[in-house]
Amino acid sequence: MGLLDQVKKSWNAFRSNDQSYSKDLYEQGPPSYGTAPPQNQRLRYFNERSIITSIYTRIAIDVADILIRHAKVDEDGNFLDNLTSEFNTCLTLQPNLDQAPRAFRQDIVMTLFDEGIATIVPVDTISDPQFNAQFDILSMRVGKITQWYPKHVRVSVYNEAKGVREEITLEKQMVAIVENPFYAVMNEPNSTLQRLTRKLQLLDTVDEASSSGKLDLIIQLPYVIKSEARQKQAEQRREQIEFQLKGSQYGIAYTDGTEKITQLNRPAENNLLKQIEYLTNKLYGELGITEEVMNGTANEAAMLLYYNRTIEPILDAIVEAMQRAFLGLIGTKKKQKVLYFREPFKFVPLGQLADIVDTMSRNEILSPNEIRSAMGYRPSKDPKSDELINSNMPPPAPPPQVPPNPQGESENQVETATNDELEAIK
Repeated sequence: MGLLDQVKKSWNAFRSNDQSYSKDLYEQGPPSYGTAPPQNQRLRYFNERSIITSIYTRIAIDVADILIRHAKVDEDGNFLDNLTSEFNTCLTLQPNLDQAPRAFRQDIVMTLFDEGIATIVPVDTISDPQFNAQFDILSMRVGKITQWYPKHVRVSVYNEAKGVREEITLEKQMVAIVENPFYAVMNEPNSTLQRLTRKLQLLDTVDEASSSGKLDLIIQLPYVIKSEARQKQAEQRREQIEFQLKGSQYGIAYTDGTEKITQLNRPAENNLLKQIEYLTNKLYGELGITEEVMNGTANEAAMLLYYNRTIEPILDAIVEAMQRAFLGLIGTKKKQKVLYFREPFKFVPLGQLADIVDTMSRNEILSPNEIRSAMGYRPSKDPKSDELINSNMPPPAPPPQVPPNPQGESENQVETATNDELEAIK
């Protein structure tokens, strides 16, 4: 392409942003102002202000790190291949106009933890889900249920056409309803997490009261305050001390030698902090996480326990809800399944990776190109790299060739003659 053609076909975002285009944008819907996208789920007020948010975010990031696919399986449910469906495109490329697959998975988990139940709503489909048992999904959103009916649910979901959240009524069979497997620990009114939230609210109240700037002084005057005149005199004395403290650069006031001042803003001793530490450790144990998992210093055994006890139950709940609602009995009979895949070599140290690769290759479990792909290398062009062979063993010897029979005798005759010769030798 020449220089003149490049200039003609070039496009600049600022030069091409004319007023008519901006006018069309306002006709599509009202703009949303703020730093957060309007489609994001906002956490509850007290969850957002406490350490609960860090627990939610840590688990949600780890769940979103695992890929979810629409796959083809065999008779035993083993993975065969990825399906080229629009539903798989939503899971791997673009669930909707605003979110990438990782952000979509994290949105599911954050809504699941905050509400206890999350819904995955198929917004755009190829066929009508109300009349077709199997339908392909073009886009989907995460919503939260506001009302329950016998066969329907009222869902609050973001409408990208209008730019606002709306409530719509949908059938339960066409919506993936994901229930939190840790509902009894996180969302019940008297669960460990809710008790911890209330204790943190009390701690915030105590901190705000202690840091409000009040001195909480009691002034003991050298006379009895019973009459109205003495009360007015005491009130005047209090105002004088307030004026001295407020007008002084360093907050210093003077009193008479007969007056006595007692300060009351000493922190009251309580076991609130110990209760918070106890509930935090109990919550970590019930969720299957540790302090090392939260700060990123956990060893391999702790991470394995964390993934088995915490991450996999959440992923199972998500994929089972998708399997029930989006594939149904027809898709299951066609050997279609929603699967999640965890990177096997992600947390393996480099010193152990060589031994694992050698074991996998020697036992003919993975081919060299499959191992190279998992490690991030390009596949090799050698035909042997796609074969399940043990490179440490010599190739098998070719089968022995039977020499041709020059006399044209049959095999039975040759075999009989050979046997006669052996009998003669004996």
